Amino acid sequence: MKYLCTVCGCVYDPASGDAERDIAPGTAFEDLPDDWTCPFCGASKDQFEPCED
Repeated sequence: MKYLCTVCGCVYDPASGDAERDIAPGTAFEDLPDDWTCPFCGASKDQFEPCED
C-alpha cells in the first residue's frame, strides 16, 4: 500500500523508500522514523493517508 500526503499530494511508496533520507526500499510506512516528514512539503507522518495505486 502507498501513502498520500494530504497537504501536497506526494506519494510514499514503500517499494521505493526515500533515498534522499537513507530510507531503504522495502521500508513500510509504519517503520519510518517518527520524525520523518514529507520530502516535498515537510508534512508530518500523521498527515499521510493510505491510498491505492
